[in-house]
Amino acid sequence: MMIGMMRPVTAIGLAVALFAGASPALAASAGALAAMPIEQAATELSPNQFVWKDNGESEPVSIVISLLEQRAFVYRGSSMIAATTISSGKDGKDTPLGTYPILQKNAVHKSSLYDDASMPFMQRLTWDGIAIHAGRNPGFPASHGCIRVPLGFAKQLFGVTTLGTTVTVTDDFEGGAMPEAPVVDQETAVANLRQSVSLDR
Repeated sequence: MMIGMMRPVTAIGLAVALFAGASPALAASAGALAAMPIEQAATELSPNQFVWKDNGESEPVSIVISLLEQRAFVYRGSSMIAATTISSGKDGKDTPLGTYPILQKNAVHKSSLYDDASMPFMQRLTWDGIAIHAGRNPGFPASHGCIRVPLGFAKQLFGVTTLGTTVTVTDDFEGGAMPEAPVVDQETAVANLRQSVSLDR
């Protein structure tokens, strides 16, 4: 069955990804997700679905990418505010594990490595091409290393992050409580500093 374009539906601060032309069963499923606690809803998502429940408080945002679960989880402080399905790097193009700051943001970015491929709402994690961006989300690893998320989620995420927001990519996180406060590893920090210096020249 072909699924149409996604559109976000918002109700009292909660957005759940719905699909244009979806069957009543799928729409009911999305309604059920909206009624669940966000931690539970995060485990029930189908490819291209996401949940978003942000109270708008001022606590800092952080992101955890679970390669094991093919999920991204967004937190304000220690509270989960959003979750989505993802598509990470396929075999041979694996998404690297680690903790990264967001280095660059561009809402209309195009790839310099892959034939000017569109990468909407791009948020760069490394200077050698790894980023979070909107893209095809089949429910399994299929990218060249980037973390693809649904378009509606990518747009909302772009709006709550800043340069320096911390993103942890892990293969042993299953969701739920925020893991220990992430720290950018020394090797990544040094590489980022060197790149920043070279860009200033």
